[in-house]
Amino acid sequence: MLGSARVVDLTHTLTPEFPLFPAYDPVRVADKFTVEADGFAVRSWAFDEHSGTHVDAPAHFGGELTVDRIDPAELVLPAVVLDVRDRLRGDDDGVVLPDDVRRWEREHGSLPERCVVLALTGWGARAPDPVAYLNQDEHGTLHSPGFSEELAQWLVAERPGVRGLGLDTASLDRGATTAFEAHTAWLPTGRYGIENLNNLEQVPPAGAWIAVGAPKLQAGTGGPARILALVP
Repeated sequence: MLGSARVVDLTHTLTPEFPLFPAYDPVRVADKFTVEADGFAVRSWAFDEHSGTHVDAPAHFGGELTVDRIDPAELVLPAVVLDVRDRLRGDDDGVVLPDDVRRWEREHGSLPERCVVLALTGWGARAPDPVAYLNQDEHGTLHSPGFSEELAQWLVAERPGVRGLGLDTASLDRGATTAFEAHTAWLPTGRYGIENLNNLEQVPPAGAWIAVGAPKLQAGTGGPARILALVP
């Protein structure tokens, strides 16, 4: 499968301009050494763990596992893509529900025994425009789709082989939440999340694999990651 697979990069390039969840500090980058002055080049980066396309470790919301302790076997798994673009179109506060998984299963069969579930909301196309991507109203409240608490709880109880959730917005939760229900229902169970995915429309609903390049940061709650899909 690997020899014939098409590789799709699901990662946004990390830049100082990439839109961040408002709680985080801006990404800072500078030339520390240059070829012209020093004979070699090194850049200095400073960023919060949850910047750009990144992994949320269970420890991000009180779980035991930090990002360096996620089992590597859970980072390379079949990818299930839920295309919810039509259902959520026009609903900036919409959420992914158990019925979206049931609909996928009616068409493609049962979820793989172990897998990562990804939601294609279409929001990733907004990433070049930070204002549109974060979609803050006049009160500073974000409006963007996310996973529902109901879905997270249902997957843990009914589809425990799902080890990760990911989507093409800035948060696992809908933007307007203040309680972070999906994070709280999902991460403390020992599962991980992926936020700010790119190019999900290039991955089929079934049959692809995902490789999650989670950084091995000591005691990290997450970190920027290179996420690849292998499409047969």
